Amino acid sequence: MSTRKTTLFYGVLIATASLFVGMVLASRLDLSPTSSAQTIAVPPMNSAPLTGPIDASTFRNIAKAVTPMVVNIRTEMKTKSQDLTDFFGGGGAPDDLFHRFFGNPGDDTPPPSGRGRGQGQGQGQGGNRQREQTTRAAGTGFIISKDGLILTNNHVVEDAVKIEVALFGDDDEDVTYRAKVVGRDPLTDSALIELVDKPNHPLVEAKFGDSSRIEAGDWVMAIGNPFGYAHTVTVGVISATSRAFPVSNGRTNDMLQTDAAINPGNSGGPLLNVRGEVIGMNTAIITNSRNEGNIGIGFAVPSNTVRELLPQLRTGKVTRGRIGVSVVAIPREALDEFGLKERKGALVSQVPAAGAASKAGVKPGDVIIEYNGRPVVNNDSLVKMVVATKPGTTVPVKVLREKQEKTLNVTVEELDLEAEQNTTRRTPQQDQTQPDTQGASGFGLTLDNVNPAMARRLRLPSGQTGAVIMEVDQDGASAGVLRQGDVILSVNGKPVANAAEAARELGKVASGRIARILVWRDGGETFVPVKKD
Repeated sequence: MSTRKTTLFYGVLIATASLFVGMVLASRLDLSPTSSAQTIAVPPMNSAPLTGPIDASTFRNIAKAVTPMVVNIRTEMKTKSQDLTDFFGGGGAPDDLFHRFFGNPGDDTPPPSGRGRGQGQGQGQGGNRQREQTTRAAGTGFIISKDGLILTNNHVVEDAVKIEVALFGDDDEDVTYRAKVVGRDPLTDSALIELVDKPNHPLVEAKFGDSSRIEAGDWVMAIGNPFGYAHTVTVGVISATSRAFPVSNGRTNDMLQTDAAINPGNSGGPLLNVRGEVIGMNTAIITNSRNEGNIGIGFAVPSNTVRELLPQLRTGKVTRGRIGVSVVAIPREALDEFGLKERKGALVSQVPAAGAASKAGVKPGDVIIEYNGRPVVNNDSLVKMVVATKPGTTVPVKVLREKQEKTLNVTVEELDLEAEQNTTRRTPQQDQTQPDTQGASGFGLTLDNVNPAMARRLRLPSGQTGAVIMEVDQDGASAGVLRQGDVILSVNGKPVANAAEAARELGKVASGRIARILVWRDGGETFVPVKKD
């Protein structure tokens, strides 16, 4: 299975306090999305406030009414036995980045009646030669139209070559219906599939609630097929809303967090409010180091996010905008340095060459305060506005540069997430020669002059000077912000030619204040604010 594809949605998953962020996985599909001129009527949603008491029959009634629209999705994918050995040490279903790092809990317990994920079954010759294997897996989805359209997670259907759907209530549990992919969106982990074979009875459609009306503490129900146990109901509450969840390098999605039990196999299933309306699509969990499955922290894509994408998913392609910048939050201590009265805007850290922003004149260190006439609250709000802009549109972007406002006209490009994530990232090695180093007190840095060999390896422009970072104190102010191999080009807007000048300018920064540092990193300029100890 291609690492290139798996990184599209999951990026870097962070380990904190012995908990690991892991994706609830089922299977993948690699069928080419079929382009269609048809349109889809976006299902209506109920935005009325949630009111009324909860009694002993509330969840029972929801389960009876809603379970028929939940489906069991079974997929197959073709893999190479040598690939499996590389990733897992021999055999197993290569579901995703989660399983590469944290094991494959779905394979530890055989599901009842043969459903759910299973071990790969391969054919071919033995020895060390590659042989093709068929790997089977399972997930969940829910019906959104009577003509057989079903929503599920992208990671459920991304790499398989066969999709089968089992419906609730069929007399024979082995009865399945073939399905195909209509459209996929790795960024929101959403996919729209369609039944190719249709049952001889009417399909039950999902009803949608308004996910923006959901608040922490609201009761919710999840229905899915965890570990192959078909149509399993779990109940909990919304633990948090708008939880930023990493989906790729530098990109996050706002998710609903819930303690309703979610496990592998639940992927793509509905999260429901107390009226039985879909307010989310179950997608991910946090698990512990023993991969014990649900520990009460699950995530669902808000239903409003998915509903808005349905017209594009129906055409087979989701189109988004990009302007070619990397942005970070503005440090709380740096308002004066940037000429801000309040902590609003997005700080530009990188501007790749030949991108839309670079062509328009945006520079690292700019603070974007307005986009297309709308104020920028923070870096996340800017990203949301940009991706929602139609590619080819020219928009005014107001920036704050050296405390002066400038308006630049940026022509929005089309986001190619795959290309964005495959940008080469290189960490230079140190020279073998003995460095003539300088310390940067209060920043935890050891600096050296850039020699010709370094300049070639670091791909510095001809004639560019600066101070290369040889070491970063892991307990110092720069830890996690600056890194070995960065070349400091300027400090607080003043260019530096060598290590001594960089150390001198850093020394002028008062303790507790922010140094605005421009560095050369991975073949381009990056703006980094660092608070001095």
